[in-house]
Amino acid sequence: MSRRVVVTGLGVISPVGNDVQSFWNALCAGVSGIGKVQQFDVSAYPTQIAGEVKGFDPAKYVEAKEAKRMDKVILYALGAAHEAMTSSGIDLERTDPTRFGTIIGSGIGGLRFLEDEHTKQVQRGPSRVSPFMIPMMIPDMSAGRVSISYGLKGPNYAVVSACASGTHAIGDAWMMIKAGMMDVALCGGSESPVTPLSFAGFCNMKALSTRNDIGGRASCPFDRKRDGFVMGEGAGIIILESLEHAQKRGATILAELTGYGATGDAYHLSAPDPEGDGARRAMEMAIRSAGLTAADIDYINAHGTSTQLNDKLESMAIQKLFGDAVSRVSISSTKSMTGHLLGASGAVEFIASVMALRDGVAPPTINYEDPDPECPLNYTPNTAVKKQIRHVLSNSFGFGGHNASLLVSRYEPSEKNG
Repeated sequence: MSRRVVVTGLGVISPVGNDVQSFWNALCAGVSGIGKVQQFDVSAYPTQIAGEVKGFDPAKYVEAKEAKRMDKVILYALGAAHEAMTSSGIDLERTDPTRFGTIIGSGIGGLRFLEDEHTKQVQRGPSRVSPFMIPMMIPDMSAGRVSISYGLKGPNYAVVSACASGTHAIGDAWMMIKAGMMDVALCGGSESPVTPLSFAGFCNMKALSTRNDIGGRASCPFDRKRDGFVMGEGAGIIILESLEHAQKRGATILAELTGYGATGDAYHLSAPDPEGDGARRAMEMAIRSAGLTAADIDYINAHGTSTQLNDKLESMAIQKLFGDAVSRVSISSTKSMTGHLLGASGAVEFIASVMALRDGVAPPTINYEDPDPECPLNYTPNTAVKKQIRHVLSNSFGFGGHNASLLVSRYEPSEKNG
């Protein structure tokens, strides 16, 4: 049994907007959501900037008393899920809850809650640690809490694969719907990593940009001046359905998820394969599973972290796979505007990919001023480009050698997508 899988709902909480349309408008306009960290004192840190969520009101999604018992990673997931459910128009009264799954990834989970409770233990003793610490810390609780909110009783779990978590979650949901294990899924990723301990760890491994003085220009994927990624936070939640289920309820179909690829580097804890082999194979697998060729791809939403190795090796992988066809594909890294949302990045970028299909627009890579000769491709520099887009690849690569690519296509009622 193999079924077509379509996208019928989207929801996002991000540094550049807390709903899909404002998020997409900001990306197309090249607006950066990066600035000095406001959530804690960063004066002792070499990195002092991040892509923080602004103006988020958890009271829209959960009672104030309950919100205080939750880490933001869960609140962001609830906010994005609410928009996805609302935009999909799905009627829970007429949907079998045992056929509706919830798969939401997170690379880190509720780290801020854990940090705060550890401080209580050290300063005031173990009896002061909250009984909510464990359920608010573990990465699976976004999926658990969202499923409880909507009474969803299908497959329910988290994916934890560092920066590929959200992409793997969407890919898992796609495979399970195709296999007939469920009909509908809320899937994606959520992350709230802008915390003192997280910052200390990433700073000390020299992963973050230290160009604090230029803020919104610090994330510059594929540019020669790049010196590390800029951390971001937020959530992206997608509703996937079997085509039959979507048609039966008269859903508006936004796109079709046609391919998925997942590979391992088996190379290093944090550095990518020096030949870009894992990234290339993930893209190749996604394209092959869709029954397409590299020449069919119009736009790639790159992982594009603004680190020296990732940008160089992702470019190498794309060049190797696409060959002569690379000259016609538009590539961009929306992390230049949002920062890197870690486990939520793939889901948020998948939403950008769906919107690129919808509007026929490749969003830009901003801050691209000094081309790196080792990154010689078309990165859609600084300004969005209108073009015909039928097939989009969205890439995510995580510490531990985790590589994942999703291929999303314009929905065509006929079986043929090429």
